[in-house]
Amino acid sequence: MLSPNSKTNVLGSEAPRSTSLANLFRRDRIWFEDPLRLVARALASLYTAWVRITYPFASIGRGVSIHYTWDFRRHLARRVKIGDGVLIRKDVHFGVSHPEALEDGEPVIILGDNCAIHRRAQISARNRIHLEQGVIVSASVLIMDHNHAFDDISRPIREQGITKGGTIHIEQGCWIGHGAAIICKTGELVLGRNCVVGANAVVTRSFPPYSIIVGNPARVVRQYDPASQSWQTTPHQD
Repeated sequence: MLSPNSKTNVLGSEAPRSTSLANLFRRDRIWFEDPLRLVARALASLYTAWVRITYPFASIGRGVSIHYTWDFRRHLARRVKIGDGVLIRKDVHFGVSHPEALEDGEPVIILGDNCAIHRRAQISARNRIHLEQGVIVSASVLIMDHNHAFDDISRPIREQGITKGGTIHIEQGCWIGHGAAIICKTGELVLGRNCVVGANAVVTRSFPPYSIIVGNPARVVRQYDPASQSWQTTPHQD
């Protein structure tokens, strides 16, 4: 039996025609209410096309969108690899501080397919920062695999350069909350699959998959247990 508002039977996967038309109307109404938003969208599309043509990335995938306020230096692009469907929002900053950044070599910033980097986020890499597919980086997040050197108290910190640092690997499906900082002092920092980092958390060590991480210093407050197929609350430890 056919549903009166559907192209298929009521057990089919296709949405009713009335629902589809309603969603289309809502999208059109958004642009009609503020048509100048189309200008910003067009500028982002033009800038993305320009970057794709002129920046010598290690590689860049299809369906990428980069806002025209992206802060990054063209000559460092050879050390950046961007997957399909990556979204880079307004005022995002990428930094590459590799000692041989101007030479060909392995990428130090790797964004997997369908990663989303939201407003004012900063990714600064000396060694390697790898975000696997589907990672969400919320606004004002800092991801940094090194730090400023400050051991010599006789010199200003700005004259001491940066530390050797380590590497950061954020596995697929993670969500990094607003204002969080992920900083690797040494070794390898790994966030396991589908971790959630709470707003303003400061992460300086690795955490296992399916963890909810909050605080400064960061700690696990909940974790999914595959054996019982349930979320377990972790006792607070000072």
